[in-house]
Amino acid sequence: MTDELTRPVDLFIETLAVERGLRANTLEAYSRDLNRLAEFLSARGVRAWGDAATSDLRAYIADLRGQRLSERSVARLLGSMRRFYRFLLKEEMVSSDPVPEFSSRGAAGRLPETLGGTDMRILLDQPDEAKPLGARDRAMLELLYGSGLRVSELVSLKLQQVSMEGNYLTIKGKGAKVRQVPFGRFAYECLRRYLRDVRPFFLRGGYSDYVFLTRSGRPLTRQGFWKLLRGYARRAGLQHRVTPHTLRHSFATHLLEGGADLRAVQSMLGHSDIATTQIYTHVSRSRIKKVHQQFHPRETPGGKG
Repeated sequence: MTDELTRPVDLFIETLAVERGLRANTLEAYSRDLNRLAEFLSARGVRAWGDAATSDLRAYIADLRGQRLSERSVARLLGSMRRFYRFLLKEEMVSSDPVPEFSSRGAAGRLPETLGGTDMRILLDQPDEAKPLGARDRAMLELLYGSGLRVSELVSLKLQQVSMEGNYLTIKGKGAKVRQVPFGRFAYECLRRYLRDVRPFFLRGGYSDYVFLTRSGRPLTRQGFWKLLRGYARRAGLQHRVTPHTLRHSFATHLLEGGADLRAVQSMLGHSDIATTQIYTHVSRSRIKKVHQQFHPRETPGGKG
């Protein structure tokens, strides 16, 4: 099998372990199910998950039933496939979901989760900037929300990618595509303070070209960031399940709600296809509709128009 098939499965399992805290036997079941699917697709000449067509997945389902597996086993395998493709979509590793409709009920039309402005401010205020780790975490949160980065882009960010004079980042995203992403004054101030006062303290005379480090001077991992974000969301009392992608989704949605051009947002997010960015216009429209229903005199109870 190709790395394009195996690596996303490994990343999915790691994410489930960190985000959901699933037990080892559950993670092993997911890994077994998805590697089984990957082997089937590989045998059909599919080299990457984005290349799999609905016909390939229908053939897989037919193959499962041809093996006289119990309906319970087939349902579990389909569930693993369905959940995995939702993950691939969220991580923007695929541009569409090829899972057949009859095995993905409830998945269609799901909009990205976002935070409102008030909840976002509460979340960003959680790190204690008087402490070194708090100053680092505030800079990371501000940069993630201020630039719409993927979490993988955030933790792999290096010093040479940061322009403090121009307030922008040079990001090498998916497909080795390079984009320049601006960041605002809040992110600038927090990042400047971290780079000046905290990062040298973590290094203790050592060297690293990674921007965000642990207290021992090593690059912060994706899993480490997941854990700290989950802790801050819990401390903030947020009802939403907050993930790094929640901040990326909120970045895009808030820009569009403020009147930003769709093409500009596409460029900042690093989407190769504007159709991927357009989902945020649906989020904005759904919020606008709620505002209309809440405040228009023809919609409010007792309203006379």
